Amino acid sequence: MEPNEEVNAVTVPSGLGRGAIMIAVSIICAAIVIFLLHYVFGGRGPDPFEKDTREPLKKRVYDKKEKNKVLKQGFVANRVPENLDAIVIGSGVGGLGLAVLLAKVGKRVLVLEQHSRAGGCCHTFTEKGFEFDVGIHYIGELLDHKPFRCMLDQMTNGQLEWEPLENPFDHVVLGPPENRRRYPIYSGRTRFTDELKKCFPGEEKAIDEFMKLSCAKVCPSAFWFLALLKILPLPLAKFLVHTGLLRHLSFFFKMAPRSLTDVVNELTENKDLRAVFSYIFGTYGKIPKEASFAMHSLLVTHYLNGAWYPKGGASEIAYHMIPIIEKAGGAVLVRAPVNRILFNDAKEACGVSVMKGQEEVHIHAPLIISDAGIFNTYQKLIPKDLQTMPAIQKQLSMLKHGEGGLSVFMGLNGTKEELGLKADNYWIFAENNFDELVMNYMKKDREEAAKNVPLLFVASPSAKDPTWEARSPGKSTLSLVTFAKYEWFEEWKDGKVTNRGRDYTELKQAFIDTILEVVMDVFPKITRDKIEYIDAGTPITNTHYIGAPKGEIYGADHGISRFDPELNITVRAQTPLKNLYLTGQDVFLCGFAGALAGALTCGSAILKRNLHLDTIALAKRTAFINTKLKGE
Repeated sequence: MEPNEEVNAVTVPSGLGRGAIMIAVSIICAAIVIFLLHYVFGGRGPDPFEKDTREPLKKRVYDKKEKNKVLKQGFVANRVPENLDAIVIGSGVGGLGLAVLLAKVGKRVLVLEQHSRAGGCCHTFTEKGFEFDVGIHYIGELLDHKPFRCMLDQMTNGQLEWEPLENPFDHVVLGPPENRRRYPIYSGRTRFTDELKKCFPGEEKAIDEFMKLSCAKVCPSAFWFLALLKILPLPLAKFLVHTGLLRHLSFFFKMAPRSLTDVVNELTENKDLRAVFSYIFGTYGKIPKEASFAMHSLLVTHYLNGAWYPKGGASEIAYHMIPIIEKAGGAVLVRAPVNRILFNDAKEACGVSVMKGQEEVHIHAPLIISDAGIFNTYQKLIPKDLQTMPAIQKQLSMLKHGEGGLSVFMGLNGTKEELGLKADNYWIFAENNFDELVMNYMKKDREEAAKNVPLLFVASPSAKDPTWEARSPGKSTLSLVTFAKYEWFEEWKDGKVTNRGRDYTELKQAFIDTILEVVMDVFPKITRDKIEYIDAGTPITNTHYIGAPKGEIYGADHGISRFDPELNITVRAQTPLKNLYLTGQDVFLCGFAGALAGALTCGSAILKRNLHLDTIALAKRTAFINTKLKGE
């Protein structure tokens, strides 16, 4: 029986008794509202966004050696700052973002990265003269007045520029080569629906209802209720959940248990339209029947006002964040694998151990924050006796690993015009029945799967970046992504990363060959003679470079259970262990925006103020300042 059903089942006495109960309920509700208003709107700790730190744009640095002086500072003991306030494990945007927030209120933070360069999924690498972006493909919500954009401007001192993608920004391609159907996806609340209605005449009602559910009902308060559950005092968060109040207050949590498949199937019988409603499930890694409609709605809304790419490539993100950390006395050091978190006799986190060759280097700080993911943190970095704590096990029991990803990187001879590439993305599917398509693929053995890759994301980072031609004239790149099971590659996980053996290389090549056929069919100007470089990263590649235990690219699984209110009040930035915090994707949601929201959530817990709300106030101040400057 649901909590509200229990309430309805209670017989309320008439007369004075009922009146007394109503008065008591009113008093309790008023007290809760007053407390919420005080907690939500009453800032207690320092505000990282109090001062406008934007600076005039500096000359862009293209020289890799100069950039590497910031991004590739190797770990040695004498580079560790003294009197640290905090240590962050991992330099993904959830870790770097949190470090920046703390640095902006004067905290001295050390960020430790196991890879050879900072940035996590925001890092880039270069092969045969081609620079490849590994994780940033397109970001939404970056209009000048949006809180997310204003926050990023402050977190990079106004030095990170964003380039809008084409409109349409996405293309959905369905069906085999002999029967491909192409549907463009436009940004703009009105244009999104108008263009879909042109593609699907007679389906106007279904399209309007999809937009109404996704954007008008689910999303307006979604982010804030998610944040509230994680930063409110636990007893109050439990009260909201266990009384059923949350589902009455938030349509997001009302729709969260419903699958994407169930909702879109109720809207239309048109299978292609169902597919177009669902195509973006790849951005969080769950097939429609296992995906929460509420989560999917967040992504639809995220790109509704457009999509952007960082000018100069993804490495610009870390490049402009790190100096802020350093200015406050902190540091970001790479080739610094943390092998364990240190605890004192009171079981309080008090430092980390870094492997330097065969020796351990111990570094101490009063706060330890992990951006290494919840599984790495709880199953590898804390001592065995603490791993068995009921509170730790409860959190782990609520989550599972996300699906692994396989990426193909192509370096091409030719400009974007010569190759027919634009600043957009293609989502290519063998057919429109996504659930069956992906389930059958993931059930196959690895050799058969390599011959039948049924879905593919295709993007050209070089075409999106207006600085590319100046840096790499006459060259272009493609990034291709699909799902892949960790188990298909697991037997080679202990091999040398650049030489795992012939069988592994042959399996990778089989995936590459299948994927390449799809690309050359959809992009006829791309031919084999234009390919100067091609290679693939598998789930075990992800494990090596970004520390993903099962090769997952979105952290913990984002299925329907991820949006259970009970899970969201249980998995918080503050861990059950004193002085140990979590940040990044696993604290909030996946992706660039989700990881930064995790950083805001963690910062809120540490600084004891609602930083999510501070970003709204920041946006209002920024809009006022910009309006005033335009008027002068």
